[in-house]
Amino acid sequence: MTATTPTADERLVDVGRLRRLLIRPELGSIVGAVIVYIFFTTRSDIFGTVDGIANWLDPASTLGIMAVAVALLMIGGEFDLSAGVLTGSVGLMTALLTTRGGMNLWAAIFVTLLAALAIGFINGMLVVRTRLPSFIVTLGTFLMLQGLNLGLTKQITDTVQVGGLDKVPGYHAAFKLFSSTIKIGGSDFRVAVFWWIGVTAVATWVLMRTRPGNWIFSVGGDVRAARSVGVPANRTKIALFMTTAGAAWLVGTITALRLTSVQANSGVGQEFTYIIAAVIGGCLLTGGYGSAIGASIGAIIFGMADKGIIYAGWDSDWFKFFLGVMLLLATLTNSLVRRFAEEARK
Repeated sequence: MTATTPTADERLVDVGRLRRLLIRPELGSIVGAVIVYIFFTTRSDIFGTVDGIANWLDPASTLGIMAVAVALLMIGGEFDLSAGVLTGSVGLMTALLTTRGGMNLWAAIFVTLLAALAIGFINGMLVVRTRLPSFIVTLGTFLMLQGLNLGLTKQITDTVQVGGLDKVPGYHAAFKLFSSTIKIGGSDFRVAVFWWIGVTAVATWVLMRTRPGNWIFSVGGDVRAARSVGVPANRTKIALFMTTAGAAWLVGTITALRLTSVQANSGVGQEFTYIIAAVIGGCLLTGGYGSAIGASIGAIIFGMADKGIIYAGWDSDWFKFFLGVMLLLATLTNSLVRRFAEEARK
């Protein structure tokens, strides 16, 4: 029997600097971000100011944290449709444990972290053990969490909202760590921006400088070839699902502490936004290609569009149209870049 030859990794091919730049996954998103920034700057006097930047980095930060984690999972060849609703589940669990269960906020945050990681572990185990598409497995998780969020919240509180987080012990210290603001250049920047930068930096280092990073690219590119050279494919995929769940815990905690209340439908629908941001950032839907930096740039484009449309005085309904255009353009660009990368390594 002839052994399967692993697909060459374009990151290891000796090519010129210009060609190396042109095959970077995030190239298209960088160009797109520059165009979007210039476009909205010319239509608003506020957009390019420090206050404007602080405003559009705010939604980009929490989206960026999730987009980076989702990008890692997509590079590994999988999807997680439960990521959005899990952010709401984390917030609801934290609120219920503290306001109804009398638990200290820090203890509740730790419990919800364990619960989120357990959900990620279960998702990963189901995918690798059953060999069902991750789309189906996590869609099932999405529906179950959505039902639990609504059913348990209504049963316990008789409403679809849990509030009062700002009155529980430990709130002020937790708020300072996860949801406070830092004044830079006379404007208030959310601390979530720095969480986002940290997550992006760690994810980029893992992808480009560590053995697990090579495993992620390998299992996403050709899982059979990866197994043939000793890559722990199952463990890698499970770890990626747990990473996505951990990011959902972080975003859910940040959001709950900022708002001090959580709706039962929080996070529903956001999973597609995370995927779109990752695709705009250079990730391929087929796996094996992408970058954490690109996913973050995709989130920046979202943030700029979200606030830029408002600053320009347009109807916010145009935001969805803009996302659709960006998704199509990004998909076409990514396809061209990938084709160029494959030619570069021949």
